[in-house]
Amino acid sequence: MNYALQALLFDVDGTLADTERNGHRPAFNKAFSAAGLDWQWSAEVYGQLLKVTGGSERIRHYIQKHHPAVEVGDASDASIAALHVAKNRIYAEAVAAGDVPLRPGVERLLREARAAGLRLAIATTTSTENVTALLEHCLGPAAPSWFEVIAAGDAVPAKKPAADVYCYALKALCLRPEHCLALEDSSAGLRAALAAGLPTLVTMSDYTVTDDFSGAVVVVDHLGEPDLPAHVLAGDLGGAAYVDVAVLRDVHARHEPPRDPTQGQGRAPHAAAPC
Repeated sequence: MNYALQALLFDVDGTLADTERNGHRPAFNKAFSAAGLDWQWSAEVYGQLLKVTGGSERIRHYIQKHHPAVEVGDASDASIAALHVAKNRIYAEAVAAGDVPLRPGVERLLREARAAGLRLAIATTTSTENVTALLEHCLGPAAPSWFEVIAAGDAVPAKKPAADVYCYALKALCLRPEHCLALEDSSAGLRAALAAGLPTLVTMSDYTVTDDFSGAVVVVDHLGEPDLPAHVLAGDLGGAAYVDVAVLRDVHARHEPPRDPTQGQGRAPHAAAPC
């Protein structure tokens, strides 16, 4: 069977941009301050909280661990949701101000992929509003339309490391995972992609340097540019200095699709799109 690369599925936070460091953590802290709370998430605390996927879930986990005696009303679903809404508004303002630039190689690779006819999708735990704000302000008003599917955290019941958002994106694309390549920055994202059957390239971010990336086809520190080589931490780029479409095709071709355990049993393959 021909498993030629047809689509790229991108994570957002940490993969397209250093949103956690430059956008989300400062926005959380400003939202807390505006609500009269003395909570301030340091870089170290936030690094631990990133193990919990989803902004509202992260706030709830923080309250349970660090402020278990907080008033019930302040820990209610409505109160947490209001904090998260305020945080997203502040985050969008930071993006609009240019405080959250794309990571090296991201814009170049997206434009190359479009020119090469590769289909693009997003699979993320962040909200659709956050994704749209980042794309529009970093790449232009039409950038969200570059992606056939924007599968955000509010589209599925379980966030990463569950495979739900990737399975949702694959179904919307009507593609089997063997025809796709995921780009991630964290172990939670990698586990989600692998659980959906997707070969994955990891572009490590500041908050994920100690993550376990076992199972990734390639791990780099960033995608690189012609004048800014990527450093390979696992796997190889076939001698290339940065990640381009040719490298992605080669990385994808070197990944051997897992044998389908349901073959011959009359059941659909794992994570295959029923189109």
